Amino acid sequence: MPSLAISAEHGQLSGQGLDGFYRSGRRALARCRLRVAGAEPLPVQARLLGPDLARFVGTVRTVADSGPDPSVTVERLRHADGTERITLHSTAVRPLRLPIEVSLGTDLAELGAAAAGRTGPELPACVHDSGMRWSTPGLNAVVTAEPAPKDTLASAGLLRWELEVPPGGSRSIQLHVRLEWGDQARIGPPRGPVAGAAARGRGAAPLWGPTQARGDDTRVETLLRSAMDDLGALVLRDPRRPGDAYAAAGVPWRCGLAPAEALWAARMTLPLGVRLAAGTLRTLARTQLGGPGTEGGRIPGAMRHAGPHLPPGCTGVEATLLFPTVLAEARRWGLPDKDAEPLMPVAERCLLWLRTAVGDRGYLADPSPGGPYRCEAQAHAHRAALLGADLLDAYGRPGASGWREWAADLRRRFREEFWIEDRGGGRPAAARMPDGSRMRQLGAAASHLLDTGLLGRSTFAEGLLDKVQTEQVARLLGGPALDSGWGLRTLAAKEPGYNPFGHRSGAVRVHETAVAVAGLAAAGYEKEAGSLLRGVLNAAPSFAHRLPEMYAGEQRTSGSAPLPHPAACRPAAIASAAAVRLLTTPVGVLPDVPAGTVAVRPMHSAPLGAVQFTGLRVAEQPFAVRVSRLGLGMVEEAADGLQLGG
Repeated sequence: MPSLAISAEHGQLSGQGLDGFYRSGRRALARCRLRVAGAEPLPVQARLLGPDLARFVGTVRTVADSGPDPSVTVERLRHADGTERITLHSTAVRPLRLPIEVSLGTDLAELGAAAAGRTGPELPACVHDSGMRWSTPGLNAVVTAEPAPKDTLASAGLLRWELEVPPGGSRSIQLHVRLEWGDQARIGPPRGPVAGAAARGRGAAPLWGPTQARGDDTRVETLLRSAMDDLGALVLRDPRRPGDAYAAAGVPWRCGLAPAEALWAARMTLPLGVRLAAGTLRTLARTQLGGPGTEGGRIPGAMRHAGPHLPPGCTGVEATLLFPTVLAEARRWGLPDKDAEPLMPVAERCLLWLRTAVGDRGYLADPSPGGPYRCEAQAHAHRAALLGADLLDAYGRPGASGWREWAADLRRRFREEFWIEDRGGGRPAAARMPDGSRMRQLGAAASHLLDTGLLGRSTFAEGLLDKVQTEQVARLLGGPALDSGWGLRTLAAKEPGYNPFGHRSGAVRVHETAVAVAGLAAAGYEKEAGSLLRGVLNAAPSFAHRLPEMYAGEQRTSGSAPLPHPAACRPAAIASAAAVRLLTTPVGVLPDVPAGTVAVRPMHSAPLGAVQFTGLRVAEQPFAVRVSRLGLGMVEEAADGLQLGG
């Protein structure tokens, strides 16, 4: 799991809730309270300086302060790797002798237990070297200090210093938290993935180049930089296969591999390069279920809450159908044949699982068997069939025509059996139940019907909807019931069971907003796409441009701000990747590297104004493009031999 540090904006680790330094899923330190001259610093600012670095600033009044202005500023620089530097800056005219106390404690709880509120009492501390140690069988937490404290009181977990700060000068204390595993007190777990800065520090090849965005809207540059920083911090690598990188789902709730979300993150970041996609595909290929039974070929995944109207769905179904899609699109962006072709047997087994799971019913149940036939599951299956057929043709394997025929039959039946006519122009059913009844609730799942997938010649695959139905879905996605002004609601505001904080019943999920924006833009509905895109862009500053996976779907009003969701991961790989997708969609880069071409088809409405991207990757070479305020695109840098199409 990634290393992480969690606290409130005052910077004190209280020992309550989720506060703490975490390493490998264990809370190495839960309490770290600072007192200067007998008082806690008055908080004045908290800022993230990077995905793994935070700065907390406070002030302290001393006997030297004769007026209202404090003469001592306290700065805490906290790094997620377990390092904290406390610096006292003095503007007093004479030297100050300041007593410093740091109160420490931990329970060495697992992250899951801390998240659920099932932690035990703090462990007893003992003096160790220049700090303290807490122990459980097979695991120690150690805090060391530089300089060494003047006094150490283990029973209270207290370290004390007396620092003399010269006039206009500074003095610092550095704390370092580490875990020791087993008898030999190794730092870090004996095996498992390494994350973020640690992975980069061990010589792993960077996944992306120095991609930058500049333009009329300065938020674009800030959001892209933040998204890439957060994605980099969430990247995990298996030490046994360090070339295979994938994104952890998010902090703090899901710090490991979530197959469907990892594939979405890889797919949405293809404009940055194909290395994350390649590593994610190889990692998940090793998890694919074998054997000849009904489960053979499926990629395992957890069950996921689906809102008030449907039973939980299986993320493994989504991941299995995403696998051939991501492989096919990564190949269009430049994944070399030497990396793509070895994954073809896995993609073929995914398609075989799909054929087995559908059987004679004609639709894919989720979960399979016995679950409802969700509209988004049919969209994923249709896209997997068409892009899978594209892969089969590319590598001279049989079965492509059969999958295209299956997709055509699914389109015909879906347009008749999933569409519900009403006075408003109709809508797609959220799901068909095994008894034939249809669930009519309108939600973000409909956006997946417009996500058809990228084929050769820089074209999109045909979708499940006909032209009239596509126009109606675009109107619904852009209407006030689903467009909150901050992004796309997961359930329309007028539907029974709507809850602006509901995971699948009204909250804004950034990745589904990105799916809708890309699908609407591809289908030519730029007004609706631009409104949803600008909604997320307007929400981003409220989250310091570190988008959470979701936030409340309350309607935007003048002077309002989006409400954070208390259970959202932030950072979240799927939200950071969605930011990349949102920002690059208006540029309209559509590569076909196997054919040696790339097309640029910007949105004519130019929702970001004039914008320039440098350091994108097509054919694993730098690609730069500029779009004017009139929506005209111009390629400024591309790989040698790559022909520009219309």
